[in-house]
Amino acid sequence: MPSKMKAVKEMLIFAGKFTYSLVEAFFFFTMVPRPKKNITGEIVLITGSGSGIGRLLALKFARLGAILVLWDINAEGNQETCELAKKAGASRVYTYICNCSERQDVYRVADLVKKEVGDVSILINNAGIVTGKEFLEISDEYMEKSFDVNSKAHFWTYKAFLPAMIANNHGHLVCISSSAGLVGANKLSDYCASKFAAFGFAEAIFLEMFAQGRTGIKTTIVCPFFINTGMFQGCTTENPILLPILDPEYVANKIINAVLEEQVYLYLPRFLYFILFLKSFLPTKSGLLLCEYMKIFDVMNSFKGRLKEA
Repeated sequence: MPSKMKAVKEMLIFAGKFTYSLVEAFFFFTMVPRPKKNITGEIVLITGSGSGIGRLLALKFARLGAILVLWDINAEGNQETCELAKKAGASRVYTYICNCSERQDVYRVADLVKKEVGDVSILINNAGIVTGKEFLEISDEYMEKSFDVNSKAHFWTYKAFLPAMIANNHGHLVCISSSAGLVGANKLSDYCASKFAAFGFAEAIFLEMFAQGRTGIKTTIVCPFFINTGMFQGCTTENPILLPILDPEYVANKIINAVLEEQVYLYLPRFLYFILFLKSFLPTKSGLLLCEYMKIFDVMNSFKGRLKEA
């Protein structure tokens, strides 16, 4: 009997908490915006800060009073971001040349950051590369590079900066994955695989922190469709209403907002939520017909891009 009573008690507690979570989510989604946290004085590290989304995020965090730590393999581009961030209002900006594809270089530069700046409290893994070729056309070197930059670099930065977050029970981990980390895509086999890995890793650490009761460590996983930056230059869409090539400023604003509101998942555009819903139950043939109709297989046909670490 005691065991039955315990089971009933646990079920009632779960039902109450579960119902509350649904009501809370509905309340914030339909009635009032979520409260935004203050990040003034937080140490924000952004990989791939020398251009594109990384640069835009740096400028927006600068306006919010954050201390910036900028990592990029491109020293010139990173210095440009630094100067722009100072003009945007950042009082402290630190730049480092880091090859995120090299584990030892990540650890080396991370040690410098901890000595010269302090404990990173918001980590944004944004650096990425894309080849944009059919699988058999991708060299082994580029295949490995995709994983080194797009997913394995996340392992090393987490290893470097997560311990201090755990010790302080305070931090925010931001993974810039991709819509290609949710759904496979033509001519993006290595990119999809590495972005699926990044998504899975970030989600696993999110659950690990929850299981350990690290309530002060937040996670945001970002999955955007193609963004109009040099990285995806030449990509096209036949459905600009449902699947538009995204404006970089719009994406950066959405990421900042997701961090401030401590949103775990951010898919852009919203149609991606519907695609994932369809993927969960549509017959495979029906899904392929839908992709053909929307010309999803053609989006990379005129891809040019830039094969370098961003």
